[in-house]
Amino acid sequence: MAEPWLSADDIATHLGITKDTVYAWITDKRMPAHKVGRLWKFQTSEVDEWVRSGGSDGSEIDDNKST
Repeated sequence: MAEPWLSADDIATHLGITKDTVYAWITDKRMPAHKVGRLWKFQTSEVDEWVRSGGSDGSEIDDNKST
């Protein structure tokens, strides 16, 4: 059976964070997400692997912000 697609609310609940943090991580930390129309959708396995590999930690440098 195929893995279900989760909404931003669902993935926020899965990770124990706010939906605002989810959107910030998509932009600032390249959280794996797929745009479907105007909605963001997520695969739990992709997000879990991204977290395990350190994608959500605070040490990543944000190239879009000035220092």
